[in-house]
Amino acid sequence: MTRSHCGRFRPLKTGRRDLLKNASCGFGAVAAEHFLRSRTTEADEQPVGLHLPQKAHSVIFLYMDGGVSQVDSFDPKPELERFKGMPFPDQIEPTQFNNIGSTLPSLWKFRQYGESGTPVSDLFPETAAHVDDLAVIRSMTSTFSEHTNANYFLHTGSGIQGRPSMGAWFGYGLGTECEDLPHFVILNGGLIPPGGLDNFGSGFLPASFQGSVFGLGNQPVADISPRESAAQQQRKLDLIRSLDLSARSLYGQDDQVESAIRNYELAAGMQLAVPDLVDISEESKETQQRYGLEDEFGNTRTFGKQCLLARRLVERGVRFIELTCPGGNGDRWDQHNNLMDGHTKNARSVDKPIAALLTDLKQRGLWDRTLVVWTGEFGRTPFAQGSNGRDHNPFGFSMWMAGAGVRGGTVYGATDEFGYKAVENRAEIHDLHATMLHLMGVDHEKMTFRSGGRDMRLTDVHGTVLSDILS
Repeated sequence: MTRSHCGRFRPLKTGRRDLLKNASCGFGAVAAEHFLRSRTTEADEQPVGLHLPQKAHSVIFLYMDGGVSQVDSFDPKPELERFKGMPFPDQIEPTQFNNIGSTLPSLWKFRQYGESGTPVSDLFPETAAHVDDLAVIRSMTSTFSEHTNANYFLHTGSGIQGRPSMGAWFGYGLGTECEDLPHFVILNGGLIPPGGLDNFGSGFLPASFQGSVFGLGNQPVADISPRESAAQQQRKLDLIRSLDLSARSLYGQDDQVESAIRNYELAAGMQLAVPDLVDISEESKETQQRYGLEDEFGNTRTFGKQCLLARRLVERGVRFIELTCPGGNGDRWDQHNNLMDGHTKNARSVDKPIAALLTDLKQRGLWDRTLVVWTGEFGRTPFAQGSNGRDHNPFGFSMWMAGAGVRGGTVYGATDEFGYKAVENRAEIHDLHATMLHLMGVDHEKMTFRSGGRDMRLTDVHGTVLSDILS
């Protein structure tokens, strides 16, 4: 006769009383976990609220994907001319591709603009006209020199995949002023950054806080046109809501189900709000021309449409809007070769629309409630990669902020004489996030979310508000 076990197994005789006695703590823990989870879920869906006076109500994040060269844009370094064509005279840190060429001065001239006299290169002549509104930070640094990890770091405060995006954090902290549009919108110009949609995810925050990617056509979101009457839709939503309430009464609240229900309700509202948003026929011809919508260069038209939609989203109370770079320029701002051609085309794409956006925000009374942030994930080396490109440089690069609560005409921090490494008022991505939250009325140290047994936050255990650039 074949045995069904090894012969050493002896079943234990366990009665009902013994079972209840031994498992009692487990039953209590299950009940407590369910109670605490339902309580926590309800609380987590509510905005954290303000800790500070709120200067900005919305953020427009102009993401310069790939990394703009700081020594060719906002950080002039005439000392590079002295060593032009010679080996770089300072210690070189490990680079991304290690194809190190000679010292490469800027390919563009710098001129001083505005009452502040802030120098800007010829790459950005129209943005330069607004230099007295900009706080230029020349000493930003990153921890990562590779696109994907640097993108995660810029967007989520962590170089690894899966953390909540800053846009998700802003929605979690402040909620929304618009019930029919997502609080976090990404306007896709054609290039989703390396790292993909995880740059815009909700991570461990409820799924209702993740970013929504909008295209630029008449159908920016799939299935946005209703296929049935409003009455039919409402009956379906009412049915879903009643089924959800029934399930909650039987099984308790499930955060994933609740987020899904909220997303369904939001989608229904978007079917009415989004077509109105993207219908720019009401905009004057002058406005459309100012944004570059009739420009002969296609990528200027693309980014101009993004900037115009960003302004319209701010008018409707959307909390966080990110703009991505147009496709068709080669490889973003990531010019490892042919710097002159690539940076020229990228600048032509964004310069005119950005200047129009800044003007429009002022004319429409939105300037004092909107924070505008312009940056890439890192900068570029002051020496060549090969003969005519620049490699990644996370050790010191330039960005700027403008709008609500920002002290315009300011230059903060400095890199060394070659524009290579930050040497004065060194700033980190965590400082950028802390400053953005501060302007939105949120203390970055107090806005936390319990996950994995730890109170998590966008700035982790870092971050200092850059008070010198605030008005």
